[in-house]
Amino acid sequence: MQRLIPTGEAARPVAFAEVPQPVPEPDEALIKVEAFAPNRGETFLLEHPRPGHLPGKDISGLVVQAAADGSGPGVGTRVVGHPAQGGWAEYAAVPTHSLAALPDSIDSVRAAALPLAGITALRLLRTAGSLAGRRVLLTGASGGVGHYVTELAVGAGAELTAVTATPVRGERLAELGAQVVHDVAAAQGPFDIVLESTGGSGLPTALLKMRPGGTLVWFGQASRTPVTLDFFQLLGGPERVTIRHFHYAGAPYGSDLAALVRLVEQGRLHPEIGRIANWAETADTLVDLQERRIRGKAVLLTGEGR
Repeated sequence: MQRLIPTGEAARPVAFAEVPQPVPEPDEALIKVEAFAPNRGETFLLEHPRPGHLPGKDISGLVVQAAADGSGPGVGTRVVGHPAQGGWAEYAAVPTHSLAALPDSIDSVRAAALPLAGITALRLLRTAGSLAGRRVLLTGASGGVGHYVTELAVGAGAELTAVTATPVRGERLAELGAQVVHDVAAAQGPFDIVLESTGGSGLPTALLKMRPGGTLVWFGQASRTPVTLDFFQLLGGPERVTIRHFHYAGAPYGSDLAALVRLVEQGRLHPEIGRIANWAETADTLVDLQERRIRGKAVLLTGEGR
């Protein structure tokens, strides 16, 4: 079968290779991949790929071999999945606890856009707690996670301010009900909750815009610049602020995937997809994703997507 493997080259980070079809573990189903969605964080791992790394964590497709232990969906079931790796291929072995069945109303493209960004958004908002009537600041908002967080948070009653680099990248967020600004310094606080994903100078600036007793949830460092905090500057800002580190990972993922599928089916969540292309264009898409030339998610079709 065909699989995309890392090359270590910045201009063309992946290339096709002919490899054996994966052999599932007893608790894994074999999925014929119809579509997959790369994430910006995955592009960073491709800069200096570790030996044996097989990229690909967000897929949709068809079960062609059910798990030997009897768990999970049966043969012929359309699914969305979140394997640990190896999803950028014609076939992928996925633990059944990281799969959810798809209804006919959700196509492979929208399904593939759900896993990592959608699970992150769900778990991030659970960490933030009750949102109704609360003022929320979201940085780095124009990617897949940001669009999901915005729609879910506004739907839960939050007054949300989203930070994007450009007006174009903020258009859909404004349609979803966010107030959009293009610099953290321009956000009009104070905020009860800050969801911070950029690091660098953005985090300390956002921190000073919080209410006393507020919570900042730090879930990324998209700027790739470490954060420096000035203790004495913070003394002059809000009191008793809590900073929480957040990382989405932790299986099982199936229940969260099923929740995301229900939200899409009910019309309460709309994947923002900035590019749909054949997987022959994966390398170029990865470069554009890393350089922030794609708003929301990018989805690649293996040829069987619908």
